[in-house]
Amino acid sequence: MSTTGTATTPPLPPVRLDRIGIVMMSAVGDAVHVMPVIHALKAHAPQSRISWVLQPGPATLVRGHPLVDDIVLFDRSKGWRGFLETRAALAAREFDVVLGLQVYFKAGLITGFTRSPVKLGFDTARARDANWLFTTHRIAPHVGQHVQDQYFEFLAALGVPHGSPEWSLGPWNDEERRWQREFVQQFDRPLAPIVVATSKPAKDWLPERWAQICHVLWHEYGLQPVLVGGRSPRELAAEAVIRREAPMAYSALGSGLRKLAAILDASAVALSPDTGPLHLAVALRTPVISLIGYTNPKRVGPYDFAHDLMIDAYGDPGEDYPLDMVYRENRLPRITVAHVEEKLRVWQERYAPARLARRPLR
Repeated sequence: MSTTGTATTPPLPPVRLDRIGIVMMSAVGDAVHVMPVIHALKAHAPQSRISWVLQPGPATLVRGHPLVDDIVLFDRSKGWRGFLETRAALAAREFDVVLGLQVYFKAGLITGFTRSPVKLGFDTARARDANWLFTTHRIAPHVGQHVQDQYFEFLAALGVPHGSPEWSLGPWNDEERRWQREFVQQFDRPLAPIVVATSKPAKDWLPERWAQICHVLWHEYGLQPVLVGGRSPRELAAEAVIRREAPMAYSALGSGLRKLAAILDASAVALSPDTGPLHLAVALRTPVISLIGYTNPKRVGPYDFAHDLMIDAYGDPGEDYPLDMVYRENRLPRITVAHVEEKLRVWQERYAPARLARRPLR
């Protein structure tokens, strides 16, 4: 199947879509945003074989997905040895087109390792660290927009249509579904997972306030607070504070991404700062109360679901802030317990009936 892009520099030649490479290696949230691109590519070119360069963390979430044919690991923790191993793996693969969806220099190096006549990346204004030097073609310049829409620009350049985004993430095999059922059945209340921390302290909410919300979830809504995330020092410190002040909170820290997806999928409502599980909840269509202040929610907020549950501490009252990706420090403490309680009332009115009707999990 051939297609001609009309919004690239230089103009794309006719491109086959039989062997497609994707370079987007790092964050879980970005991996979630790549899935609708893969859905659209497979719908347009069902015969295509898609290889995706991923770091080990997000690779655990994607591995086994029916639309991802091949995963090439890039282990950044190995330093230059990681680059050499990925280069060797890519040397054994040829592509018709490679989509360079990540804008940093390290991703440019990986894109440079690929064997393809067309390596499509971002325009020079959006590519960082001279990333554009490693691509052969670049999508047209565009004003800032949501990350998901930026990835859809690559589809437009290839002439690949897309409708509403599709993800199909979650428990995919019998063992994972069994684990999900057993996890849910140990509680006599619907679940309300809380993402206790992120990769950046400036994105985190105060553990003492999460503890207060645990009491609200338990006493006012009959929900079971479940602490989710990894086991980094900050996450463990937050867990200690929350469980000391709210002993009804159950800790599932360190469950791993696949089990986290299963927990989110089975939950009545999730609560999360701006981090990967927020976007995973959106993909799973689990109502999620999002607390955003460090990053621009117009760029990285919930894409097409649960906007009415978002708490925007990024902008000042009445501010019509631009779509720039400018980070703002010290915004999360602006979010009060009362703000989250207000969004819980919205959830109860608009989302709770449908979510609670899903119990018991089959």
